[in-house]
Amino acid sequence: MTGILPLTRRGLMIALLAACAGLPPGRAAAQLAPSQPIRIIVGVPAGGLGDLAARIIAQRLSETGHPAIVENRLGGNGIIATDAVAKARADGYTLIMGNHTTLAILPHLIKVGYDPAKDLQPVTLMLAVPNVVVTRAALPVTSMTELIAYGKANRLTNATQGIGASGHLIGEQFKQLTGVELTHVHYRGAALALQDVVAGHVDMMFDVVALTREHAAAGRVRALAVLAAQRNPVLPEVPTSAEVGLAALEGGAWFGLMAPANTPRAVVDWLNAEARKAFEAPEVRERLTKQGLRLPLGTPEEFAGLIAAESTRWGDVIRKGGIKLESN
Repeated sequence: MTGILPLTRRGLMIALLAACAGLPPGRAAAQLAPSQPIRIIVGVPAGGLGDLAARIIAQRLSETGHPAIVENRLGGNGIIATDAVAKARADGYTLIMGNHTTLAILPHLIKVGYDPAKDLQPVTLMLAVPNVVVTRAALPVTSMTELIAYGKANRLTNATQGIGASGHLIGEQFKQLTGVELTHVHYRGAALALQDVVAGHVDMMFDVVALTREHAAAGRVRALAVLAAQRNPVLPEVPTSAEVGLAALEGGAWFGLMAPANTPRAVVDWLNAEARKAFEAPEVRERLTKQGLRLPLGTPEEFAGLIAAESTRWGDVIRKGGIKLESN
């Protein structure tokens, strides 16, 4: 930032707002003046991908002269944090790091108190990481075709991160698409579930590339398909779900910035621009893509479209599968 030191922090903020929103500097400044910190609320503990994404953005906003802090507000699988932001003032000072669970899955499983489509304004989708189908190393299959054939002749056990988690729902969709029955073995989190697949206690799992890639590379699990439209650079030899004849079976985790509904468009556009700059920094991009993550960094409208599509998809899977969160 040394190259712009002659500008005052307030002047820089005004210029950025004006450039992003197409407004005269005075009007842009009136939308969001750097007089109080922006809070980015995260509904998960520190250290996870959502927390990491929030801290990258907070650092970028602080560097522009507008202080930003990350607040980890736990409880209710992220519902408490998301509901708080949905009910916050629509002034741009309170944001949420939303994710696939809080925005597209939980509203179909439990009363959450907010409507993602009506109470929240998408800003941008930052991180997306696909799931990969992995099996215990000793399972006698080496492809998805063989897994399906084996599953029709033998009962398979499927480890998941918990009832309603993405791995559970993708497993349910796998059953609906192939007719293979899976015995659901749910854990409290991905680490314990994956640990039992590695140990050979459970047959298979649908989990994110970032957590499974090292086990797959070491031969502790066998990766059969990446559930995405394109192959993943950290597992380049593993085919996509489309390549194995299951194009509808795509899914994983994603994280994006949300504001309360009716937040001024000038503020939304400025936040979108700054978030994109944060993740387009070469060192940030390299660090994240090396873990198998994608950085979509699209428009608010593109993010809204993703949330709507994911909500429809998982709502259908949940209804067809008769999934109830209360059984956890």
